[in-house]
Amino acid sequence: MREIVKFVLLAIIIVIPFRLYVAQPFIVDGASMSPTFETGNYLIVDELSYHLKSPTRGSVLVFKYPLNPNKSFIKRVIGLPGETVSIDDGKVRIINKENPEGFNLDEPYIELRKENEEMSLTLGEREYFVMGDNRLGSADSRLWGPVPEGNIIGRPIIRFFPPGIFPGDDSKFGITTN
Repeated sequence: MREIVKFVLLAIIIVIPFRLYVAQPFIVDGASMSPTFETGNYLIVDELSYHLKSPTRGSVLVFKYPLNPNKSFIKRVIGLPGETVSIDDGKVRIINKENPEGFNLDEPYIELRKENEEMSLTLGEREYFVMGDNRLGSADSRLWGPVPEGNIIGRPIIRFFPPGIFPGDDSKFGITTN
């Protein structure tokens, strides 16, 4: 009996801090990130990485919804702090210090683009512009504005069903300078 109590205590000492501060499970609910993530995908989210480095354009974030922090969302980073994100007829253009004329994003993972859409938003120092991969079925920064840095939970590192490591990796995320 004593060994069982030791084992349970040791497990609690290891599991609870890991679950609270390092990684936690999430289940995708909704089609906003389709086809990259589908409803029912079971993810393990790394909560440590973005405390050590900032998210990059194209990376996938899990974050607290800015209008209701009790809800968590998953979206792709489009605009970084200090940039201007401009959308014209569904095409995304980024204007920043390095590219004052701007550049267009080549987004090969987008299957359904929302046409006749126009907007422009300049981000603050600690804000990110995020969008779902399913542009027709996503509520994102186009509707409710930027995600504050403090709302970021982490990034998916494992998808169990279907299996994958670093799902939604930004390696397919391209940039053209037209």
